Amino acid sequence: MMREQLEAYFADKEPMLVEAVSRLVAIDSVEGEPAPGAPFGPGPAAALREALALAEEWGLAVENHEGYVGTADLNEGEDALHILGHLDVVAPGEGWTVTQPYAPKLVDGLLYGRGTDDDKGPVVAALLAMRAVKDLGVPLKRNCKVIMGTNEESGSGDIAWYFAKHPYAPATFSPDASYPVINTEKGGFRPTFKRSWPVQEGLPRVKWLHGGIRFNVLPGDASAGVEGLTMYDIQPIARDVTARTGIKFTFTHENDVTVIRAKGESSHAARPGEGNNAITGLITLLCALPLAEGGCKDALNDLNTLFPHGDWKGRALGIAQSEPVAGELTVAFSLLEVTETGLEGRFDSRTPLCATEENCRNVAKAAFEARGFEFEGVQEKPHNVPADSPFIRTLLKRYEEYTGLKGECQAIGGGTYVHNIPGGVAFGCCLPGFESHLHGPDERVQISTLMLSAKLFAQVIIDLCE
Repeated sequence: MMREQLEAYFADKEPMLVEAVSRLVAIDSVEGEPAPGAPFGPGPAAALREALALAEEWGLAVENHEGYVGTADLNEGEDALHILGHLDVVAPGEGWTVTQPYAPKLVDGLLYGRGTDDDKGPVVAALLAMRAVKDLGVPLKRNCKVIMGTNEESGSGDIAWYFAKHPYAPATFSPDASYPVINTEKGGFRPTFKRSWPVQEGLPRVKWLHGGIRFNVLPGDASAGVEGLTMYDIQPIARDVTARTGIKFTFTHENDVTVIRAKGESSHAARPGEGNNAITGLITLLCALPLAEGGCKDALNDLNTLFPHGDWKGRALGIAQSEPVAGELTVAFSLLEVTETGLEGRFDSRTPLCATEENCRNVAKAAFEARGFEFEGVQEKPHNVPADSPFIRTLLKRYEEYTGLKGECQAIGGGTYVHNIPGGVAFGCCLPGFESHLHGPDERVQISTLMLSAKLFAQVIIDLCE
């Protein structure tokens, strides 16, 4: 009966949804310089004001919490459900072809623009679901609150601030990922290591090395400057390393330095097996060169031992492990800077449920310190909500009912907006098999999926708040 009412209510609401999403997408909400009432810059603050205005127009009670988050409430009852979305976006980047990033455009059922999928479209779907429940006059004993954040893309300081002052709900989901339900997220371990040595006079020597762009990206490019060897000295050795690693090398001669550029394939640090690490490939080559004995050569040899090329499971570090729910521990050596007097690097490990400080952090720390490195890093716990919880059973039941697809729980290597929320899971808004171009050019969302999500969310609100 309720589904029939929801289907009838949403039958003519697609134009309303498209217009609402477009209002938010038209605002450039990339993080900027903080200001009073705008802790993450003017763009996120403007998007928050517009979202709150929209929610208020739709009959919801709204509040701006000092610019960190905004909330929209269905009624004055005790919170039974939080729906957690965000209004900040990543920078648009280059390569847009269908439209400009902040000029939303509907083409063949797809709405293009930065934030259409991540996460302004899903936020609007949640607000529209709340409006539907209110307009239909469904009697609810408890409240659903949509929490709209402004800092998910840059650390989620917004949510940490909010929940330091407000209680959690018994159930929370974030429509900032994909269907069906993500109930398990690996932990994170992203330490920094350093080592120094005196300036070396002997040749050949490494003058500098640069690799990586972000700690959470397995690097596809790295480069180094070597003194005392020509490209003709290095090329035969490089061919052998390429044959063993798949890393390709090119050479130039600049100011008496032979510059080596290593080309691999980048990937997300959560999936290092999908890439080919240019840093470890370059270290493999440098360790095969006849470098002068001393600090830099020794340090590179030690890194080559701790991170042999192709070892993305942490075997050499002694931390390899796995379990059935979250799978294997992964390691991505993602950043390295070498100068004439030292190096600093970082790796990104995604840890399964069985990983502890004793069998992971402490083991890695001991391995580095035994070779003369300074080592610092905190291990973040994984996040898991039991798959048989009543909350998850409700989500999966309604997902199957409204989509006709099989509902099941999933584990991921990355973290979502609910990683630190007790009992929180990711639920929507991308259906299996759809490519939204998340964080890339021509980001898009399927309007039919947003409409489906709004109906589904409305049903879940009724189930949990009735």
